[in-house]
Order: sequence, then C-alpha cells, then structure tokens
Amino acid sequence: MSVYGPVVKIHPVVLASIADSYERRNEGASRVIGTLLGTIDKHTVEVTNCFSVPHNESEDEVAVDMEFAKNMYELHKKVSPSEVIIGWYATGYDITEHSVLIHEYYSREAQNPIHLTVDTALQSGKMNIRAYVSAQMGVPGKTVGVMFTPLTVKYIYYDTERIGVDLLQRTRASPSRTNGLTSDLEQVGGAAARIQDMLTTVLAYIEDVLVSAACGAPVQCGLGPCVISQ
Repeated sequence: MSVYGPVVKIHPVVLASIADSYERRNEGASRVIGTLLGTIDKHTVEVTNCFSVPHNESEDEVAVDMEFAKNMYELHKKVSPSEVIIGWYATGYDITEHSVLIHEYYSREAQNPIHLTVDTALQSGKMNIRAYVSAQMGVPGKTVGVMFTPLTVKYIYYDTERIGVDLLQRTRASPSRTNGLTSDLEQVGGAAARIQDMLTTVLAYIEDVLVSAACGAPVQCGLGPCVISQ
C-alpha cells in the first residue's frame, strides 16, 4: 500500500550494498543502518548510492556515529557531487522506537528524508523493501508523535548495472549459487538474440496492420486468411 507522495526509485547497487553491510555486521548486531544518496525532483526520489553508518543500540538507547556519517558524505561528494543525502536505511521488517530518533537526525541533513527498510533476514519469507516519509501528528500543545507513511517503490537500473543483475539472475539456476562472467562473444550473442526477438514482435505487428488494412477488419480479426492484392 502507498500514499500520495514521491515515487522512490531504487538502483540494484543500493540493495547489494545494504545486503553486504548486513552480512558484514558486528557480532551481536541485530540490524545495520546507513545513509541513502541520490537525486530528487518534483515527483521522484532516485536512490543511486548508499553507505553504512556504525551504530549501537539496546532496548534503552541508540548511539549513531554522526562524525563518521559526515566524513563519508564529504568523500562521496568529491566523487559524485550530484548525489545528495535523501534519507537513510535500516535492515529489518519493522520500524522501531529508535527509528524515530535516527530519523530526526536525518531530518536535519535533508528536507523530508525518506526511510528505507530492507528485510534482509527474510522474516516475511522474502526480502520486503519499503520506503516511508514521516509526518508529525498529535494535539497542538500536547505531546507530538511521528507517523511513517508508505511510498511507492520501483526498481530501475542503468545499462551498466544490467550486466550484474543478469548475472545474479543466472545464479538462481545454479546448484552451487555461483556463475562466472560471460565472455564478450556471449554478451554480443545475447544482445543480438534480444534484438531479434524485438524485431520479430515489430514485424508481427506490422503484418497484422497490413492484413487489417487489406480486409477492412480490425487487427487480429480472426476471420481467416486475407489476401493482399498487389
């Protein structure tokens, strides 16, 4: 379910980085958090990069290494100045009480930041990925709370990222869950096969249009073969 708001577009390198940081987490840590980087326009938030941020949390308190987060962002700006802080991520299925405190920090670093949750532990049977924005709620003059509302999430990739995505897809059919990189010739052959499939689809459509024009019926009329006079 999603509400009105920006569409969150996530690149595969972001998900791979989050999963890697979870696998490399400190012993005893239940989840990892990090900063999301990307670009923002009127209707979309595009998440193109991220980095993990060290933190410790218990039932009573949470501590985040803010200095590390600032230094890492300064380094990222030197490499990709167009990427800005757009929010933060946390692994896990639920939003916790500590999430409100961490989100408050990122609200000082970005206007209306998004919060991304990635269920790396597969608590729901799959890796659920959700994005939220926060809004204050409560009675004026009384205690004010925070409500996280969900946003629409889409997955996109650059052409260069597709190579890695295709490779990961092929490992699903491998018993050992491993697969080597394809050779240049195999990549050219795969690209040629995809182009051939697209051309076949286009030619079939053109043929249907010509047949329809000749017999005066809609495309795919189902009335039997038509003869186009020359």
